[in-house]
Amino acid sequence: MGAAAIPIKVLVYGKHIAGNLYGCDRATLMDVNKLNRIVVEAARIGKMTLLDVKAWKIGAGVSIIGIVLESHISIHTWPEYSFATVDVYTCGSNTDPEAAFDYIARALRASKVEKRVLIRSYEEPM
Repeated sequence: MGAAAIPIKVLVYGKHIAGNLYGCDRATLMDVNKLNRIVVEAARIGKMTLLDVKAWKIGAGVSIIGIVLESHISIHTWPEYSFATVDVYTCGSNTDPEAAFDYIARALRASKVEKRVLIRSYEEPM
């Protein structure tokens, strides 16, 4: 007979989706305005409260950060390699960072997606 499970109380709920996107649409990876719209829509899909979006053109690539009340969305692009990295991190159980990440992968038309799910919660035994 196994040991009894210890009840856990989640004090802070955090979920971080991080990944690499390969074979993305090069034109989109260079287009600041289109990436801005993608971040705005990803926040909506993920049920996040968007506070601000900032973008920087770096050579042909773009780094864009969406600040959400619950944390952030970031996309960094390398169009010369059709490659992007994406992070969607939220606190609170009312958001869906995985849906936001998946939308970004579709919007960038990635042919290969590597995705990691990290639970970043603070728990205590009850």
